[in-house]
Amino acid sequence: MITPFVTRPRIAYFSMEIALEAEVPTYSGGLGVLAGDTLRSAADLNLPLVGITLAHRNGYFRQEIDPAGRQIEHGDAWDPRDHTGPLEAKVAVSIADRRVWVGGWLYPVKGESGAVVPVILLDTDLPENDPEDRAITNDLYGGDRAYRLRQEIVLGVGGVRMLLALGFELRQYHMNEGHSALLALELMRRFRFAGRRHQDQGAYNLPRVRSLCSFTTHTPVDAGHDQFEWPLVDELLTDYVEREELMKLAGTERLNMTRLALNLSGYVNGVARKHAEVSERMFPGYEVRAVTNGVHPRTWTAPSLAQLYDYHIPGWHNEPVLLMRADHIPDADIWQAHVAAKAQLVERVHARCGVWLDRDLPVIGFARRMTAYKRPELLFSNIERLRAIARRYPFQLVLAGKAHRHDHAGRKLIEELHGYMRSLDGAMRAVFVPDYDMAVALDLVAGSDIWLNTPQRPLEASGTSGMKAAFNGVPQLSVLDGWWIEGCIEGVTGWAIGGDTVAENGGDADHLYGKLEEVVLPLWHGERAKWVSVMKGAIAKNGSYFNSHRMLRAYAIEAYLH
Repeated sequence: MITPFVTRPRIAYFSMEIALEAEVPTYSGGLGVLAGDTLRSAADLNLPLVGITLAHRNGYFRQEIDPAGRQIEHGDAWDPRDHTGPLEAKVAVSIADRRVWVGGWLYPVKGESGAVVPVILLDTDLPENDPEDRAITNDLYGGDRAYRLRQEIVLGVGGVRMLLALGFELRQYHMNEGHSALLALELMRRFRFAGRRHQDQGAYNLPRVRSLCSFTTHTPVDAGHDQFEWPLVDELLTDYVEREELMKLAGTERLNMTRLALNLSGYVNGVARKHAEVSERMFPGYEVRAVTNGVHPRTWTAPSLAQLYDYHIPGWHNEPVLLMRADHIPDADIWQAHVAAKAQLVERVHARCGVWLDRDLPVIGFARRMTAYKRPELLFSNIERLRAIARRYPFQLVLAGKAHRHDHAGRKLIEELHGYMRSLDGAMRAVFVPDYDMAVALDLVAGSDIWLNTPQRPLEASGTSGMKAAFNGVPQLSVLDGWWIEGCIEGVTGWAIGGDTVAENGGDADHLYGKLEEVVLPLWHGERAKWVSVMKGAIAKNGSYFNSHRMLRAYAIEAYLH
C-alpha cells in the first residue's frame, strides 16, 4: 500500500495535529487546519511531501453549551479503520527505559492534479504495549506534562523511524511548531562524525542535521512553546542524547522545544512578517524569516463561489493568482453567489441553534479558538453603544469557537459571551454555534457579510480565518496584527481597527464601534455597488495571494532547497 509513495525523495512534514477532514477529529484549530491545507496544496501541486502526525483516537472534544452558556466537553472518538488503511510496519521507541511499539495508519490526501500525498498517523494502541503506553497517541493536547512529552517522543523519534522503516527517502524534515523537535535528536543519533570527536561539535554532525531541518514557529505567546522540567526529561527521554549536549541545545533551566528546534534547523520562519520580527525579539540571536500563511483554495471556497470562479476564471483553484481577475465578474453574479452561501449559514445556524437569521440583514461573524488574547469580548465592551448602533443600522452576530479544556479563562469567556448575548436580546439576533469544526467554519466564513477579528497586538502570529473569508468575498474588519497588516487595504479589501502598535490596544473598542457605525454598516445598508466592490477587492487582492499554494511554493524555494 505504501509502495507508490516511496519512489521519489520526499519532505517529511511533522505536525502534532493535521486537519484532514471534518469527520476525522485529529485537529483542534488553526495549527491543524494550516497543516492540512499545506498537504492539500502539496497534492494539488504534485510536490513530494509526506505528513506525520498522531492518530488521536479520542479526537479533541465535542463541544456542548449548557443553558448557562458554559462549555461542556464530550469525547469525540473515531475509528481509524473507517477513514485510513493500516500500515504493516512497526517501530519501537524508548520511553522511561521501556520499549514502546508504534504502528500507523495511512490517509491519502488527493489533489486536483491527481497526485496523492500520504499522511502517516502514528498509533501506540497496540497489544504489544503496556496499557499506559497504548494510550499515548489517543488524546490531542490531553493529559499532563509527562503525557505530552511521551507524545512528542513518539511524534519526533517514532515518526522518523517509521518513515525510514517504510522505505521513504527523505530530503528534508519540516517541523510545524516545536512539538516535533525531538526528531532532530534522532537525526543526531544517525549522523555522527567518523573517527575522533569533531572539534567543538562532539561526535554529532550538527551541520548535517541542520541542513536537513526546517522549523516553522507559530506563536508569540509563551504558553505556546512547550517546555519540560529536566527531572521529567531524565525520567522519560532515555537512551537518546547525552544530557550535557541536550542542555546546550535546548536550555539549561528546562528543555525548551522551540529553542531545540531553533538550534537544530537550517531554516526558521514565522508565519507573517510581523510575527517573524516578534519571534526574533523573543529569541535574540536567531534569524527568523517570514512565510506568511495561506489557506487552501478549493477547501475554503463555498460551492456557489467556486462555481462562479470556475465559470469566469478557469484554473483559479490551481493558480489562485488568477483571482486578480475577479474585478471583472459582474456585480450581480458575485452578490447572488454570496446570497447562496449566506443561505447555507442560515440553515446551519437554525439546525444547530434553533434560531433563524434574517437573510436581509448583515451578519458579523467571529469564530476562532476562545482564549484571552483573541479578545472575543471586545465587541461587547459597551453594550449600550452596541444597542444604539444596532438600532441605527440593524445587524446580526454569529459566534463560534472552542476553549481548551484546561484554559479556564477561555472557558469563562464563552460563558461571558452568552451573558452579553442575553443582555442584547431584542436589540439584535446573536447566536453562538456550538462544536466549531471545519464544516461549521466554511459556512461561517462564506455566509457572513463581515468577518471580525480583535486580537491583542502583537499576539496574533498570523490568523487564517480572514483569508478564508476573502476567498468568499467577505471583507474583514480587524485589528492590524498578523497577516492583516499585509492584507489590509483600507476600504478596498476590508477595514482596520486602530493602528499597528501595542500602545493602541486600549482604544480598540471605541475605534471598532466608530468604524462599524460610520463606515462599514452604512456602506452595507446604503451602497450595494460599493459594497460589492469591497467584496471583489477581498477576492482579487487577498484571495489571490494569501493561499497555501503560494505559501508552499515559498517553502519549496526558501526552505526545502536551502
